[in-house]
Amino acid sequence: MEPVTDELGKQVLKGVSRSFYLSLRLLPGPMREAASLGYLLARTSDTLADTVTAPLELRVSCMDQFRRAVAEKTDAPRWPVTLLNAIPDPRERHLLECGGEIFQWLENLSEPEGDLVREVLATIISGQRLDMERFSRATGEHPVALADESALEDYTWRVAGCVGAFWTKLGFLTMGDRFSSTPANELLERGIRYGKALQLVNILRDVTEDLSHGRCYLPVGNPFDRVEVLEAHRRWLETAELWIGEGERYAESLHLRRLRAATILPALIARKTLPALREATWEALQGRIKIPRHGIYRSVIQAFLLPHVETDLQR
Repeated sequence: MEPVTDELGKQVLKGVSRSFYLSLRLLPGPMREAASLGYLLARTSDTLADTVTAPLELRVSCMDQFRRAVAEKTDAPRWPVTLLNAIPDPRERHLLECGGEIFQWLENLSEPEGDLVREVLATIISGQRLDMERFSRATGEHPVALADESALEDYTWRVAGCVGAFWTKLGFLTMGDRFSSTPANELLERGIRYGKALQLVNILRDVTEDLSHGRCYLPVGNPFDRVEVLEAHRRWLETAELWIGEGERYAESLHLRRLRAATILPALIARKTLPALREATWEALQGRIKIPRHGIYRSVIQAFLLPHVETDLQR
């Protein structure tokens, strides 16, 4: 990597990612660059969507500029000072200020890798853009819930399931037969469910915080009804657990130890989060359940011990 790109792929990336940074650093070299860049771009759009202290019209306008710049291979947008000053986290503000270098990195990727990054970004941005529209008038006093189960599944696909598809396509593109002997279509479906599971765990962990801002990602009739919300919370925990299992099977089928470790790590962290969510009261959820740092590093060690499970195709 060039010095600037190396700084983006380490310091800037580390600043905006608590645990996924570890997965990206564990990735074998051929996959690491495009995956790291894709994450930085996704975090950029996430910052645009979530800076609720900035006016909605400004965020929508900036998101549309960002989408066009990514899709049309133009220079990075110049962010208004009003937006930058509204970002409370200095690491996220720094991320936006690095937009020029990030877009140059995207321009320097090989064309097939760049196309995959642009493809996944288009889907992620569509989910975040839909989010801003869906909750445009939502407040803590007037919360808005997703309409039904299909709306929740669609949202988890747009913002995370598509990342599982990207990971799979990138793996086969850059590593070929060294990636996995499992049929690509099978891995693709597992990867999508794995990505959706990780987003679902985030939703279940953040349910009370989201409600305080008027967002209820769980499809319930009355977001004020704690009994109904907690019942939906329990049902979707079961779905998350099933989909995490898909991610574990996905990781076990990969060939290289570093690749398996990088892929399984988010599932191991989620596995530590699920019991706490299952037992949590409403008050505990308001305290935001987190895995301590030592638990994350223990998961890294555990990830390297993951066995390689042969598929029927390999036998």
